Amino acid sequence: MLKKSYRSVMMSAAVGCAAMLVPALQAIAQDFPSRVIKFVVPFPPGSGTDTSARYFGKKLSELTGQPVIVENRPGGNGFIGVQNVLSAPADGYTVFVGSNSTLAVNVALFKKLPYNPQTDFAPLSMMMRAPAVLAVPPNSPYKTVSDLIKVAKAQPGKLNYASGSAGYQLMAELFNDVAGVSTVHVPYKGASDALAGVASGTVDLTFSDITATQGLVKGGKVRALAVASERRAPALPDVPTAAESGLPGYQAYVWVGAMVSAKTPKAETEKLSSLLTQIARMPETREFYERQGAEVMSGGAEEMRSFQAAEIELWKKIVVKAKVEQQ
Repeated sequence: MLKKSYRSVMMSAAVGCAAMLVPALQAIAQDFPSRVIKFVVPFPPGSGTDTSARYFGKKLSELTGQPVIVENRPGGNGFIGVQNVLSAPADGYTVFVGSNSTLAVNVALFKKLPYNPQTDFAPLSMMMRAPAVLAVPPNSPYKTVSDLIKVAKAQPGKLNYASGSAGYQLMAELFNDVAGVSTVHVPYKGASDALAGVASGTVDLTFSDITATQGLVKGGKVRALAVASERRAPALPDVPTAAESGLPGYQAYVWVGAMVSAKTPKAETEKLSSLLTQIARMPETREFYERQGAEVMSGGAEEMRSFQAAEIELWKKIVVKAKVEQQ
């Protein structure tokens, strides 16, 4: 009888504690965010990922009244930025702003990753999608894609390409496969560094998203041979599509999205997801990306999870099709 009474008392106490804990947790979630939020970008400044992080960070700060800082952690195929986020407290105050490279392509390109982008992270919101541009130095002898392919076919391995991430590397390898050529990979820490290599003539060509490329094209720092999209980009209307340049079916896009550690409490994750999705659906966000030559992607957490899974399978197929050796 005594044992039964003791058990009843303990169960009642546990229920009481739980009842008191729920409002407390709800209050914490309602107060979130209450201090500085950090957006970690695994690439240098100047990339489409960095541009998105800074835009969304500014808007998030306006919505919440809390400062948002952007921290660039380039290098190591995005691994450095990923580990920085996953090693931070999982409290919602450290957000990973990644691209197709870190969140999908790496799975296809590497035999073994130090992280799992599907289980180590919880998706928050999609941000943007932008077509890739094939760019060469301003004084390059190649005026068209056909010029480039002609030389690449005649002298396999002569031309090299800069890639600022695993995503850009696979775009170039897919180009090699579709065009029937062989060009040599030269890795860089990010799209802006790869473009600098092309602008200086250090490398022969690169694929980079239009948000990072269009300013250099308009300034005469690099020459755009083609845009890898279904139709010409309004930001670079004089640049032909890959199909118009003799490569029908060749399309390549960069996309950007935000995630937090999968260990982050559900309430904080949902609050961030709601805020970022709200920003993505703002008319000014659409206008901002249109000026960049990109398009906003307004899917929330579940849409991003499904999209990410599909992208991983797509790039796995591309690795096989292009006969790219896993690293």
